[in-house]
Amino acid sequence: MTGTRFSLEVRPVIPGRLGRLDELANDLLYSWDSQVRGLFVRLDPDLWERCGHNPKVFLRRISQHVLETAAADTVYLQDYDRILAAYDSYLKHRHANRRGLNIFDPDSDLVAYFCAEFGLHESFPIYSGGLGILAGDHCKAASDLGIPFVAVGLLYREGYFHQTIDGNGNQVAHYFNTSPEVLPITPARDAHGQDVPVRVEMPGRSVALKVWRAKAGHITLYLLDSDLPENNEHDRRITYQLYGGDINTRIQQEIVLGIGGVRALRAVGLAPTVWHINEGHAAFQILERCQDRMQQGLSFEAALELVAAGTVFTTHTPVPAGHDIFHHDLILSYFDRYIRDTRIGKEKFLALGAYPTNDKGFNMTALALRGSRFQNGVSRIHGDVASQMEGYIWPQIPPAENPIGYVTNGVHVPTFLAQEWVNLFDMHLGPGWRNELLNEEYWSVVDDIPDHSFWSIRQTLKSKLYEDIYRRVCNQQRRNGTSPTQVERLTRYLTMPETDILTVGFARRFATYKRATLLFSDPERLARLVNDPERPIVFIFAGKAHPLDIPGQRLLQVIHEFSHRPEFEGRILLVEGYDLALARKLVTGVDVWLNNPAYPMEASGTSGEKAGLNGVINLSVLDGWWGEGYDGENGWAITPHGQHFDEGFRNREETNELFDLLETQVVPLYYSRRTQGYSHSWVKMAKASMKSLMPRFNAQRMVMDYAEKLYGRAIRQRALLGENGGEPARRLAEWKQTVAKAWSGVSIRRVDDGRNTLLASEELKIQIAARLNGLKVEDVYLECLVGTEPEPGGFNNHSVHRFHADGQGEHGETIFTLELHPPLPGLQHYKIRMYPYHKLLSRRFEAGFMLWL
Repeated sequence: MTGTRFSLEVRPVIPGRLGRLDELANDLLYSWDSQVRGLFVRLDPDLWERCGHNPKVFLRRISQHVLETAAADTVYLQDYDRILAAYDSYLKHRHANRRGLNIFDPDSDLVAYFCAEFGLHESFPIYSGGLGILAGDHCKAASDLGIPFVAVGLLYREGYFHQTIDGNGNQVAHYFNTSPEVLPITPARDAHGQDVPVRVEMPGRSVALKVWRAKAGHITLYLLDSDLPENNEHDRRITYQLYGGDINTRIQQEIVLGIGGVRALRAVGLAPTVWHINEGHAAFQILERCQDRMQQGLSFEAALELVAAGTVFTTHTPVPAGHDIFHHDLILSYFDRYIRDTRIGKEKFLALGAYPTNDKGFNMTALALRGSRFQNGVSRIHGDVASQMEGYIWPQIPPAENPIGYVTNGVHVPTFLAQEWVNLFDMHLGPGWRNELLNEEYWSVVDDIPDHSFWSIRQTLKSKLYEDIYRRVCNQQRRNGTSPTQVERLTRYLTMPETDILTVGFARRFATYKRATLLFSDPERLARLVNDPERPIVFIFAGKAHPLDIPGQRLLQVIHEFSHRPEFEGRILLVEGYDLALARKLVTGVDVWLNNPAYPMEASGTSGEKAGLNGVINLSVLDGWWGEGYDGENGWAITPHGQHFDEGFRNREETNELFDLLETQVVPLYYSRRTQGYSHSWVKMAKASMKSLMPRFNAQRMVMDYAEKLYGRAIRQRALLGENGGEPARRLAEWKQTVAKAWSGVSIRRVDDGRNTLLASEELKIQIAARLNGLKVEDVYLECLVGTEPEPGGFNNHSVHRFHADGQGEHGETIFTLELHPPLPGLQHYKIRMYPYHKLLSRRFEAGFMLWL
C-alpha cells in the first residue's frame, strides 16, 4: 500500500471519580502491587497487553466509554476505593522492621544506592538482566522496610535491546526510543521548584544533564539523561543505550553515573550518610566526593579515608569481562583536569585503579575497593571467590580474612510470587504471612496446605505458562515463515491441556559460562529422555546474549537447531523476547528450574530463588545461592568440578550427572502418580522448596543484612572519622602513610626456647623480638593463633591470643610476650603473626600488611 501513514492518538479524559488512576500510574509501586495493576488490567486486558503493561500508555489509549462505564460500576469503584485505601496506608505508614529503625535515624540518615541499571518492571526498560532486576528488588524491599533510601541511575532512551530470533536461530537486536512522557518520571526540582542543573566535564567540553525523578513507594530514583538540545549529537547519545556503544561511551556513561549522580543528589539538597556502589560502574563517585572533601580543607588521603568510611561496595561477578578496565591513556584524557585541580599527581591517581595483571589498565573494581571500607560478594561462595580475585588490594592478608564478606542475594516476594499463591496464602494463612518473610520457623505452615490445593495451583500456573508460550512461539514462527504444519508440530504439546507434562525451564543471560547447551552434549540420551511416551518432558529455553557476545549468540543457534530436529520438535522450545514479563511466567509455571553454570562463575543467580518460592524445584550445580539453599530435600544438586579440572572433563562429568538425576530421580518422582492423579512425593519436595527458600532468599532479608552488616557500620564509621572537620580521618591517613613507609623494614623473630611439649598444668611462654622500624608499640598487633590440623598442611583456627609488649631487647628490638595456656588437649598447632593496628580502622586488616613468623 502506498502513501504516508499518519498517526493520531485520541486520549480520553479521565473521569473525576477515577482521577487517582493517574497517580497510581506514576508510582512504580505498581511494579510489585498486583492489586494496583489489576485496576488497569480489568478495564481492558487486551489493551494492557498491547501497551506492554505500561499504565501511563494505557491511560492515554483507553476508550473514553470504558472509563465512563467503570466510573459508574459499583463493583469496580468498591475495589478502586479499597485499593486506594491500602495504597494510602502503605505510604502513610513506613512498614519498617524494628531492627531497621534501630539502625537508621530517619531524620538524618540516608542510603544512596548507585547502579547502572534498574529492573523494576518491563514497562520501565532501563535494565538488561540479573544486576538490574536485583537492584530493582533492592529498591522495592527498601521501600517495604521503610529504610531512608534513594537510588541513582541513568535514563536510557533506548534501554537494552529487544530480542527476536530469526528462522536460522540468529538473535536480532532491536532498539526503540522511549519518550519520557510515557514513563513514570517527572523532572527533579530543587528547593525553589526549578529544574536541577547538573553538568559533568568531558575532554574539551561540558555536558549538561537532566535529572528525572521516579517514585517507587517510599523511595525515589534519580535518573540522569544527556539527551538535551544544548549538547552535541554525540553527547546526547551517551545515555541512549544500556551497555551499548564503544569504550568511550562506557567511560562517559560511568562519569555521568558516578560524578553526575553525586552532583544531582547535591543539587536536590540530599546528603547521604551511606553510599552504596552496586558494581563498579558507579565508582567514579568516589573521586567526586573526595574532591568535595578536599574543598573543605582535607588532603586527598584524608578525604579518601572519610569518603571510604561511608561507602559500601558490592561486586557481582567473577567473570573478568564484568569488570570495567580503561587504558591509562583513555582515563587520563578524561581526568587530566581532575588531576590538576586536586594536585594529587598522575601516579597517585592511576594507583587507585591499579591491579596486577595489566599495568596499563585502570580497573573500576579496584577503584571501588580502595574507595570503600565495606565490601561484599553476593553469595557465600562468591564472597570466597571475590576475596581471592581481589586479594591484591590487601596483598599480605590471607583471602579468607580480607575485608570482603558476602550478602547473599534475595528476590522481592510481592513481585515474583504468583497471585494464585498470594490468594491461597490469604485463604489458608490469613494476611499476616506478609509480615513473616524474615521468620524461618513460620514457613513450616506450608506443610498445612492440602496437597491437592498445592498441586492445583501448580497446574494452573503451568497452564497459564503454556498459553503464553504458545502465543509467543506461534508469533515467532509465523513471522519467520514457518509453515502452519511445522508450527503445529512445534506447539503440539502446549495445546494438550489434558496431558500433564513435566516441564523444565532454563532462562537467563546467554553467557558462555552458564552452559545453556550442556544438555545437548549427549543428543541420543536426550532424545530417549524426552520421547518416553509414558513420561514425556518439555524443555523451555529463553534468554539474551549481548549483541557483541558472538559465542553467547552461538548458543542460541545451537538450541534453535536442536529444537527443529524431528526428534525434538515440540520437546525443546526456544522462546524469544526474554524480559521481566516472560521471566515471571517461567519461574512460576515450570516444574523444574535448571541451572548448570561452570563453577564457581555463578556469583549468585536469583532466577532459581524466584522459581523456588513458587513451588518450582531446582536442579542446579552447587554454585552461587544454591550452595547455601540446597538442603538435600528441596531439590537436586549437580556436584561441581573445580577449575583445576580440564574443561572437557568437567563438562562430561556434570552432563552425565545431570542426565542421571533426570533419569533416576526427577522423572520417576514426577510421574509416580499411582491413583491420585499427582505425585505426593513431588508435592512434598515442592513444598520443601517453597518453605525453605521463602524466608532465607527474599529481598527483605537481603536488605536487612545490608542494613545490619554494612549500612549501620558505614554510618557509624563515617560519623567517627568526620568529627571535628575530619580530624580523625587526617590522623588515620597520616598513620597509614607512616605504616606504608616503615613496613618493609619491620621484622619479627622468636627468642624463647620454643618448647614443643608441656604438661596440662603448665603454660607456654612465647617471646618475640620485633624490629618496628620507627613504628610504635601501639601501631602493631602481635597475636598467636591456636588450632588443629584437619589434613596435612591445613589449619583450623580455634582461638586467638594477644602478646603484650615486654620491654626492649639487646638490639633495639621490642620484646613481646605471651603466657599461653593451651586451650586444647593433646596435639595442637599455633601460628604467630603481626599486623598494623589503629583504633580508627574500619576493618582490622584494611591496611593490607601482615607478617608471619
